[in-house]
Amino acid sequence: MENYPAPARAIVADLAAKAAIDPTRAVAYQGAPGANSHLAALGYAPDCVPLPCFAFEDAIDAVRSGLAARAIIPIENSLHGRVADMHFLLPESGLSIIDEYFLRIRHCLMAPDNSPVKSAISHPQALGQCRHYLRERGIQPVAYADTAGAAALVAETRTPGEGAIAPYLAAELYGLRLIAENIEDSDDNMTRFLVLARDPKLPTANVGPVMTTFLFEVKNIPAALYKAMGGFATNGVNMTKLESYQRGASFAATEFFCDIEGMPGDPAVDRALAELEFHTKWVRQLGSYRQARPRT
Repeated sequence: MENYPAPARAIVADLAAKAAIDPTRAVAYQGAPGANSHLAALGYAPDCVPLPCFAFEDAIDAVRSGLAARAIIPIENSLHGRVADMHFLLPESGLSIIDEYFLRIRHCLMAPDNSPVKSAISHPQALGQCRHYLRERGIQPVAYADTAGAAALVAETRTPGEGAIAPYLAAELYGLRLIAENIEDSDDNMTRFLVLARDPKLPTANVGPVMTTFLFEVKNIPAALYKAMGGFATNGVNMTKLESYQRGASFAATEFFCDIEGMPGDPAVDRALAELEFHTKWVRQLGSYRQARPRT
């Protein structure tokens, strides 16, 4: 808790105490109170107890240790791409994806007083999503661990000319003045969150379209990815996401993060996954869950 700026600590302590009373209602998230992930937790489960965690690892550990039943973690943004480190943290967490949630991102510039803002502190993702606004006004971006934590820091230091980019809720919580609202570079600024739990929770019948997320590593041979993908094409399984990343320093083989429509138990999906396993070193399923937004 000492990692948070002073204005956030009392709020964090209160929320942590409430979560401890009923961990089954607790939803852990990365960030200080008022962060976009805080809003996502409340949007996803309005009756939940949001549990702020300083780092993504802390939010995951809260679920693993039983302090929270679920965690809600951003995975990608429509403007700024994937969230760093999540492709490594998810498989190492031992948790399962049980749901997804989309949050429309609305950034605000806030400051402790009326002084012209010369620098803006925020999470690197938020700074990237507002880079045109900042550049046009000559405002220097300064990276911080999260958006609302930056607002709490600005409220604590009250340095003239220093502002923060955060959701409107952070200004309310920390007593800051709203300088400008909706400063994101695009009206279509959306972040996709994944909801994690200790145990898998397969979608029930008639829930609607579902997704399955998994990882795999290709063999280091010619046409490895082409062969691995063939089963999805021949079985008519729609793949909505395929991202590559390197683990370690060998650069000898590539791992992939993948989303498909459907779930194990569907004959076409079972055949496609069986062929994928044949052509890859390993496949690790992370979860199947209801689509929060239609892909097709």
